[in-house]
This record gives sequence, C-alpha cells and structure tokens, in this order.
Amino acid sequence: MRTASWALAGGVPVLAAFVLVLTATALRRRLVAVTVRGASMEPAYRDGDRVLVRRGRLPAPGQVVVVTDLPDTGPTADAATAPVRATAARAVPGPALVIKRVAAVPGDPVPRDRVAALAGVPERYVPRGQLVLLGDNPAASFDSRHRGYFPAACVVGTVWRSLPG
Repeated sequence: MRTASWALAGGVPVLAAFVLVLTATALRRRLVAVTVRGASMEPAYRDGDRVLVRRGRLPAPGQVVVVTDLPDTGPTADAATAPVRATAARAVPGPALVIKRVAAVPGDPVPRDRVAALAGVPERYVPRGQLVLLGDNPAASFDSRHRGYFPAACVVGTVWRSLPG
C-alpha cells in the first residue's frame, strides 16, 4: 500500500507540470504580443505601446484589431503610417501588421459619410467577408478612408489588453 501512495504522490507534480505545459502552449496559440508603430491609433495607443492580441475571435464594431497589411494596397512606410510589428518573443509570420478600430462589420450599413473610399460603392451593407477599419487619428492613418474594405480573413485578432511597457 505504501508503494501505491508514493507513486500517486510522485505523479501529481508530473501531471501538474504536464497540464501547465499544455495550458502555456494553448495560450501561445491564442495570444500574441504586438508592438504598436506609428501614430494612427493615438490617443488610445501610441508608438511603442505593446498590446496583447487574442486570436480567433470575430471582431465587433468599436473593437481594436490587428490585421495583416496588404502589400499591394498598403500604406507607404513613412513615420506617420508605419505598421505595427510583432515582438521577437512571439512573432507572427507573414507581412507587416496594422492596428485599427472596427467601424463596421458584415451586415452593418456602409458608413459612406465617414469613409470617402466607400462613398460610391453600390451595396447598402458591408459585404460578407469585409470590414471597415479606421484609425483613431485620421490625419496619421491609412485605413478604410483611403483603401476601402479590409478582408476579414486578414484579421490576426482583437486587442485584449495593453501590456506594461
């Protein structure tokens, strides 16, 4: 009986360590740290701020998202519109990242009054698979005002919280 209780007592720390490793792995797949570059989201997020982004959630209007920039229609690389980059500790593979606020999702009315690039689109509602994304600082943001819709498939995730810097 003594051997069985010793094996059980020794197995608990091993099981706890295993659960901890599984949890850490799952969190790394769901969360990514991103450093904001540029002034497009001021005053909410400033150049150099770090945010934790939660993957796999559909964004809602008002939420801040990180999306992969589309190189063929993306912003020029000047200081005011520089994209965000993933931190080296948990890099997101692929193109540069940009951070924007969701103004409209599929099924919402097209915000023609706020988004000049969408003033002439024929549809009344944001089409399926598309998002309207705006920076909080219009003077420094290359967003839906200039490029129109962003593909929803380019969303990396929604900003969950700011990280201490």
